[in-house]
Amino acid sequence: MTILAQEVQKDTIVPNEELGRTASQLPEPKGYKLLIALPEVEEITDGGIIKSHQSQQNEAISTVVGFVLKAGPDAYSSFTRFPSGPYCKEGDWVVFRAFSGTRIKIHGEEFRLINDDTVEAVVEDPRGVERA
Repeated sequence: MTILAQEVQKDTIVPNEELGRTASQLPEPKGYKLLIALPEVEEITDGGIIKSHQSQQNEAISTVVGFVLKAGPDAYSSFTRFPSGPYCKEGDWVVFRAFSGTRIKIHGEEFRLINDDTVEAVVEDPRGVERA
């Protein structure tokens, strides 16, 4: 999503700085959705090879780990579906299926909206967790 340098709103010109502040707000997940932030992809392999932009993008899209930013009001609210309680909470690093959820970008950073039952595990340290 590109924000124009100026935008006309009600016959006035709004500077880009004000637009940026408005557009930087994260979406509020609704229902049983979780808002997930994805970890940054390393630009260089362990062996020192610089990854192409396409390779980095493919790795980001297929990631299986993310950080729970927000939970919708109905997430984990059903005792019959979650008799042991929630699988995770805001602030947890979680493992989920690759390519799951709705992908969105905000100012170049990718986020996901996933279902609460998509979470398969919680990990303390996401470093080293990758799709096999």
